[in-house]
Amino acid sequence: MILLLTTLQDTVQNLVDTAQTVPTAAVKTQEEIHFIDLLFKGGWVMIPLALLAFLGLVIFIERYLTIRKASKNDTNLLFQIRQNIKEGRLESAIALCKNTPSPLARMLEKGLKRIGRPIKDIEGAIENTGKLEVAKLEKNIGILGIIAGIAPMLGFVGTIIGVITIFQRVAAEGAIEIGTISDGLYTKMITSATGLIIGIMAYVLYHILNMMVEKIILKMETEAIEFIDLLEEPGK
Repeated sequence: MILLLTTLQDTVQNLVDTAQTVPTAAVKTQEEIHFIDLLFKGGWVMIPLALLAFLGLVIFIERYLTIRKASKNDTNLLFQIRQNIKEGRLESAIALCKNTPSPLARMLEKGLKRIGRPIKDIEGAIENTGKLEVAKLEKNIGILGIIAGIAPMLGFVGTIIGVITIFQRVAAEGAIEIGTISDGLYTKMITSATGLIIGIMAYVLYHILNMMVEKIILKMETEAIEFIDLLEEPGK
């Protein structure tokens, strides 16, 4: 009897040890699947998605630095121009604008060079220069909007490819099993998720840059109005 109980205890202990070992092995197997490996399972669609992500990041960084620099270089510019004009130093005001690398400075320089002409001519010159400067600031920003639309569509293409892969495997092997459909599911889910993530990020970055440009446009318009008011003051 004692021998039987001992044998039963050993058997139960072996079963418990086996049950604990299986999940541990499964966890180790799952841990071996790295993030990069998952991306590769998305198939060839991941290549254009990666290119879109890289292009969007490069455009955002370049435009962000350019727009930020443009908004910082014209601090107190109009105040200094006002002082020079009041003191009759028009050439100094023009030189100040030339030495200030900003859209506002180039716009005001165009107006300063036309002092003496009718106000309408000065306003027209400032307005045209402002439009050109805004166009320079907005250069390539529209590409981010295109990426925001294309990336999810490429992800959907990956979804279709994944579904086709699943049906091909099932038709070839005649059975629906996890091993049969896993590759297609990986392709389907990874490409869809990647396309959506890239599209969302591009959409957000696109609007961040647009808000920065709009802030500069508002400042340019405000400064231009004050500049025209300065020229219309008595004695100018």
